[in-house]
Amino acid sequence: MRKQTNILFYILSIYVVLQFTWWGFHLIQLSLELEPSNHNLNRRVLMIIGEGSVFLLILILGLLRIRSSIRKEMELNQRQSNFLLSVTHELKTPIASTKLFLQTLQRRNLPEDKRLEITQKAIEENARLELLIENILNATRLENKALKPIKSEFQFSTLIQQLVDRFHKRFSQPFISIEIQQDALLNADAFLIETILTNLIENAIKYTGENANITVYSQNQSGNFVFGVKDEGPGIAISEKKNIFEKFYRVGNEDTRTNKGSGLGLYIVSEFVHLQKGSITYRNNQPKGSIFEVTLPL
Repeated sequence: MRKQTNILFYILSIYVVLQFTWWGFHLIQLSLELEPSNHNLNRRVLMIIGEGSVFLLILILGLLRIRSSIRKEMELNQRQSNFLLSVTHELKTPIASTKLFLQTLQRRNLPEDKRLEITQKAIEENARLELLIENILNATRLENKALKPIKSEFQFSTLIQQLVDRFHKRFSQPFISIEIQQDALLNADAFLIETILTNLIENAIKYTGENANITVYSQNQSGNFVFGVKDEGPGIAISEKKNIFEKFYRVGNEDTRTNKGSGLGLYIVSEFVHLQKGSITYRNNQPKGSIFEVTLPL
């Protein structure tokens, strides 16, 4: 379908340009036939050529712009299709896993340590499902422009500690380091900030695993409040950096990808940051890994 659309667009574009050129040629020929001896003829011909050239240039630029819009729309449609397939799988997997865990607990008389292990896995799958649904709802709210920041002053350090403790409890081990100023105050929307950090940490876990080192940091910098998440994973290829905050975009090849995800996490992070008049950047960690850094005005 995409190939057919491109071929049709090029055929119509070439036809329009050739037709316009042909009409311009005939207009000049008609001027020569009607007024062959008029001393203003050369001026008129030059005027036709000049105006025609400008119009032709505008026409070509317009066609190129339409081509770019069509390409972006087709890419978005493809991502939406991939998103639906991915979300269907992402929704079914934790539901099926949780069901299996509960059935195992119901049907078998297991030792206490095994019961705790299975219960913990069920909690992890439920948390994954909860985040996916929350991201879908947030993406819908963004699409409908139904989200507006509600600022309030809160302790950033307290929010971070509670969030990190939740992740440590979920995975039954400490793997996130905190490098922030204690009792640091931030005037922002606490819900948006928590969602931003949750998605950034989840993204780091997705590509590095809970056994890798993940660090959450913050600092005051030139009148701004800066915070971020860095990991020691594989990083992101240069060719993909410009697309990572786009809706439905997922790093890697769709046919060979093994990492889970819907392509909404970083898009929501970027939009939530911009809602608060901030900015987000990505850079490589050293010697390896990724750093996602958010800057908010104080």
